[in-house]
Amino acid sequence: MSDIKADVFLDITNLVCPMTFVKAKATMEDMEAGQIIEIRMNEGEPIQNVPRSLKEEGHEILKVINNNDGTYTIFVKKGVQ
Repeated sequence: MSDIKADVFLDITNLVCPMTFVKAKATMEDMEAGQIIEIRMNEGEPIQNVPRSLKEEGHEILKVINNNDGTYTIFVKKGVQ
């Protein structure tokens, strides 16, 4: 697992692009700058697109974990906006 403590957990494994990013972005909008979100997503398009899009929005990708079950977990620190 990870030594990073998340303030918020979001599972988007039941969503497909572009809703994966839309849900992640909407959830992060309710967070304070500096808080950390743990997001679980499927391999493929979500892991390729969501981290990149969040980084483009000004957030910091702290860690990406391959769960070895077809999913990934990413830890993202909310940027100041």
